Amino acid sequence: MNIPHRRGSIPKAVSSPSARTLAPLYAAGFTTSFGAHSIAAGLGAESGGIGLGLLTFGVLLALYDVAEVILKPVFGSLSDRIGAKPVIVVGLLGFALASLLGTTSATPLMLGLARLGQGAAASAFSPASSAAVARLAGPAAAGSYFGKYGSWKGLGYVLGPLLGAGLIWVGGFPALFLSMAIVSAVAAIWLWLAMPSLPVLPRPRYTVAEVVRQSTRRAFLVPTLALAGATGALGVAVGFLPLLGSSLHVGLFASMAVVSILAVSSTLTQPLVGRLLDQQRISSPAGMSLGLAMIAAGVILLAILPVPATLYLSATIIGAGIGITTPLGFAHLASTTPAERMGRTMGAAEIGREVGDAGGPLLVGAIATAASIAAGLGALGVLVAVTSLLCTVLLRPAKPQH
Repeated sequence: MNIPHRRGSIPKAVSSPSARTLAPLYAAGFTTSFGAHSIAAGLGAESGGIGLGLLTFGVLLALYDVAEVILKPVFGSLSDRIGAKPVIVVGLLGFALASLLGTTSATPLMLGLARLGQGAAASAFSPASSAAVARLAGPAAAGSYFGKYGSWKGLGYVLGPLLGAGLIWVGGFPALFLSMAIVSAVAAIWLWLAMPSLPVLPRPRYTVAEVVRQSTRRAFLVPTLALAGATGALGVAVGFLPLLGSSLHVGLFASMAVVSILAVSSTLTQPLVGRLLDQQRISSPAGMSLGLAMIAAGVILLAILPVPATLYLSATIIGAGIGITTPLGFAHLASTTPAERMGRTMGAAEIGREVGDAGGPLLVGAIATAASIAAGLGALGVLVAVTSLLCTVLLRPAKPQH
């Protein structure tokens, strides 16, 4: 299927994308986040049983993210050159093969190889999936579809540890890796059958100076910073909210329920705010600023008044803030990026999310060690609030590139 396209412009959607077309892309988004967090939680829970020292444990945790940080821009650019569909399918199949490697042995070496392979494979299908959502939806509907895509990806981040723990309890690491191999293989076949092949668009040759200029535009840097702030807050919340719950003596189940409340809040918010953007009832800069302000308020509230009631209230506010910021950030990037380099842009933006995912917990943990958890949360809240202000001051409503 060929679509008339002027160099440097964003074409409209290939067609009105159906649920059948987009569902496997949502499954791909869930796969990468589920794979990252389920194994991370499993390694923490089972580190003693498989003989992991702290250094080895840290290396195994980092391998997935290291592979993504290095390779996401590469595979994002590749999807622009050869098309998103083959990159997604091969990436999902590679994820399945890497997962099968993890079923062979629970030794640190095999777990490390499996996790590195999964991270490399996710580096292929994650940015290509985001680019495909942008191309299929078109600028006019980017908010709605990124809202739905973000909901499924967010569910993977939060449900991954719970599902991973259950699978490890049933059959150890082989059961967890086997389940991920099956899920990713099914998603690959499903996507190959259901998703249309998007035409490869003409790509002008960019000089190094042009690439640097494109990567330092406010329309790219500020939404990427907003996505990093939201993802960093999510990483902190998943780890520190249950910890705070335990310190407040609310019980194990009640502590874990805090994360579920955050997940539900984020999941319900993302599709709604995406529709509001497409209906022009909210602009992406104003929405991102609001979402980040809510995250900052929730984090600072918990730092100032850590009691059971604020634990649940903060989780709800932070989840809603993440649910507002994430789809608007991606929709802004999609609406201000020429379609022929959509994959490269999404790959680069994903680096920002990875930095936030790792940096948020590291920041809070380091300050908490030196001072207190309240101080660490307060510092995170201030940084997110500053990012909210940057969205207000530096961004303008998205205008498609021509």
